Amino acid sequence: MENSILKSPIIVVGMGELGSVFARGFLKLGCPVQGITRNMSMQTVAESLPTPQAVLIAVGEADIHATLKACPSEWADKVILIQNELLPRDWQTTHLIDPTVISVWFEKKKGMDSKQVMPSPVYGQHAQLVADALAELGLETRILETPEQLNYELVRKNLYILTTNIAGLEVGGNVDELAKNHAAVMNAVALDVLAIQDFLTAQQNSVEPLMAGLLEAFAGDPQHGCMGRSAPARLKRALMFADQANLSVPTLRKIAAQHL
Repeated sequence: MENSILKSPIIVVGMGELGSVFARGFLKLGCPVQGITRNMSMQTVAESLPTPQAVLIAVGEADIHATLKACPSEWADKVILIQNELLPRDWQTTHLIDPTVISVWFEKKKGMDSKQVMPSPVYGQHAQLVADALAELGLETRILETPEQLNYELVRKNLYILTTNIAGLEVGGNVDELAKNHAAVMNAVALDVLAIQDFLTAQQNSVEPLMAGLLEAFAGDPQHGCMGRSAPARLKRALMFADQANLSVPTLRKIAAQHL
């Protein structure tokens, strides 16, 4: 087994903060890693390395669709995805075959160690590989059993990111303050966000478990600031989807009118 791992590298596309965390975990497992940066061609690398053990796509959300489209067909059944705002529709319309997906619940900022909010759920054929790599770095994971569990976890992460970012434009502060002092704003934003998630997942997602999951995530890092620098872009993107679905999302539109 060890020899086969040594012969078969793991490709990491996008060597930013998160990509570097995963690469370090793979290296600590004894796996060779081939990084791919912006100025490198995936297709050229695939000609030299057509059968890697896995291909971790670690580019930012803005680049994910172009990167998936450009992913060499030789790698189509080996992909691992880690992006925020990811949903099944993002890969189901591509040539990828059953990618492994992790909902990342740790932060990595320049010059700082990774900070875990809670264990990161992961689903797919490479779930154990991902879990083992992150365990080498002291980061916990939770391996999921079904696509339905994955859908819940992806929607929950989107609910967390979008609710905190968009409500943060209105009230600032951290997630503990949002839940305790601005529950009406939090709930109104969350319901608008879930209406958009229902459209994007083509199903009605159950509100109560997701809201419970949101508060569970808040408890993992109560001091987490609500409004990241991506908040305005996330709100604009949410409204674009709402317009596509003819959704009213009144709270999101009100916040946009005041803060965009």
